Amino acid sequence: MRKTLYSSLRWISAVSRRFARVDRKGRSAVTSALATLGICFGVMTLTVVMSVMNGFQMSFIDSILEVSSYHLRATEIPEDKEEELLAACKSNKQIRSCVPFYESQVLMTGDKGGAVAVNVRAADEAIYFEDEGLRRELNMLSGSFDFSDPDSIIIGSSLARNLGVRTGSTVNLLVMSGGSDVDLFSSDRVFTVRGIFTTGYSEINNGYAFVGTEAANRYFGSSAKKIWGIKLNKYDDDLKAITGLNNQLEWLESSDRKNNSLAVDSVTGPQIQSWRNFNRTFFGALRIEKNMLLLLVALIFVVVAINIYNGMRRLVFERRTEIAVLSALGARKGGIKSIFIMRGFIMGTAGALAGVLLGIIISLNTDIVFTAAAKLMYGVQYLVTAITDRQNLQYVQVNSSYNLYASIPARIFPGEVVAITLFGIFSPLIASWAASRNVLKMTVSEVLHNE
Repeated sequence: MRKTLYSSLRWISAVSRRFARVDRKGRSAVTSALATLGICFGVMTLTVVMSVMNGFQMSFIDSILEVSSYHLRATEIPEDKEEELLAACKSNKQIRSCVPFYESQVLMTGDKGGAVAVNVRAADEAIYFEDEGLRRELNMLSGSFDFSDPDSIIIGSSLARNLGVRTGSTVNLLVMSGGSDVDLFSSDRVFTVRGIFTTGYSEINNGYAFVGTEAANRYFGSSAKKIWGIKLNKYDDDLKAITGLNNQLEWLESSDRKNNSLAVDSVTGPQIQSWRNFNRTFFGALRIEKNMLLLLVALIFVVVAINIYNGMRRLVFERRTEIAVLSALGARKGGIKSIFIMRGFIMGTAGALAGVLLGIIISLNTDIVFTAAAKLMYGVQYLVTAITDRQNLQYVQVNSSYNLYASIPARIFPGEVVAITLFGIFSPLIASWAASRNVLKMTVSEVLHNE
């Protein structure tokens, strides 16, 4: 059986190569070359676009997960169960860290007036030094993440600009949400700005601030809810981690498990929530944007497949005499079809492998590519302006948007690269299979009689 299959493949491959050599200077050769190049550039374009899109989206997602929402949140945990929760998190290999924090919504004012709604998070300053993800995403522009002074505050860069403050300035938490033991309006909650940070997500830069736990005890009130932020080694292992914690801690249940009919905010008692419950609309919009872009770029393969289909039909018609001879010599119809399918497979494989290699190289060097593209476009624009309108030559400048694109770190996901490569291989393969169905629609005697 192996010998027969191997012999069949050798025969199909030999005839396919023979047809390719004969067609090197014909219309079929041009069609095959263009189809291979189309697959190559399609795979390359799709790989680069998806890598840049991944880098663009993940810069937002990482900032949200590492700074704002955490991967998991445990709420309503009784004090006598906190040590048990910490022990369960330490024993779980999927969990990286578990830290407590408090949050409050405030209306913050600066020295020079102005008021901005801010989410103030109270936590121990050790989280900045112990949490590698937080330290990576929370870049300090000035000052330091230091709460040695109880009335110290760390604010976002855009928030500092909107309030007109800098390191060393003071801000007032004029209006603060809280329990009955917290004054809604107060002019005494004055904090000194000890640091200004920036992240990859503008919403955090616009409306986030950090204070120490001592300030939380003083200003947030005794009814402030303690939240446990849990970081995972892989953020998409959130459901597995929740299941593991639920199995370890019988009294702790996820909000979905507790009552699927209730919204997250309406569930009371100890619960654990995934990052998927927070910013769900934003993450959904990013996913739709990525899928639509993938669909639009994938239309390249549809066009290439149609061209391959038409080219293969022409090739089948041009080779009808050889097909008739092969059939007369005893070749089976399936074997003759496989000759053309093999050719489509070779075109798809060659184009896909070359395209994915070029795509990976470009994705790893997007800064160089976009910088070179900016210089090239500047040179072309400068040359055209110099020829047509020299008076406006002084206004020709390098497009700053290319610098923005160059600063986006492309991220290559192996699974997506494999899927794109397989799509590039199978699209011409399917087109070749569809075109080969026209093989031997005429009888051998009809073909030879016409010749």
